[in-house]
Amino acid sequence: MRAPCRIVAEILEILKVAAQPGVTTNALNLIAEKEAAKRGAKPAFKGYSGYPHALCCSPNDQVVHGMPTGRKLVSGDILSIDFGVIYDGYYGDAAVTLPIGEISEKAKTLLRVTEESLFAAIAAARPENRLSDISYAVQSYVEARGFSVVREFVGHGIGKNLHESPQIPNFGQPGRGVRLKVGMVLAIEPMINEGRPEVRVLDDGWTAVTCDGGLSAHFEHTVAITEKGPEVLTRL
Repeated sequence: MRAPCRIVAEILEILKVAAQPGVTTNALNLIAEKEAAKRGAKPAFKGYSGYPHALCCSPNDQVVHGMPTGRKLVSGDILSIDFGVIYDGYYGDAAVTLPIGEISEKAKTLLRVTEESLFAAIAAARPENRLSDISYAVQSYVEARGFSVVREFVGHGIGKNLHESPQIPNFGQPGRGVRLKVGMVLAIEPMINEGRPEVRVLDDGWTAVTCDGGLSAHFEHTVAITEKGPEVLTRL
């Protein structure tokens, strides 16, 4: 699975550079499609349950599954980009939330805490730990810093399918759920709100937004559990 995950990581690095004020999320979607094709990979999300795009692009109060549009990014936005590919029969999946231009201090803190909570969760993805140790790592880190955890969407196993068992909530008590074993591969993805945790899905059937209009951030890595501990596959 290192091969598809490396492709995802490479393309996200390209998108990080491209995501600037004045650029549309449609343009970012085209870049992702083109770069995947260059590498002989197929976008994982396009056509998945009818989703029409290669990227999920979720600005500001959009939590996940936002669709690329012709709206131009402006300074002060934050933009979550979620991207996956299938390559040689296996999937890779990762997400990052980017500052567009100059963003507020509160937004900077939200992005930092969300990414740090991901790495706290990854550190818990060790052989013989329990699944909920990952969940607890996210929740305890985030809530101690004044932010809230989205309940409706979760991380997941990944391999020959984009979404496999087990589901990985970003909240819960430690020491529960399946025991983690060498060879498991997990897509760990905290989705964190600056305000309340509640979200709703818009009429397009995909885009999830915060109910209170507050900002939301999303970071994700595909992580393998090895004898030496967690190995982040979607990091260059």
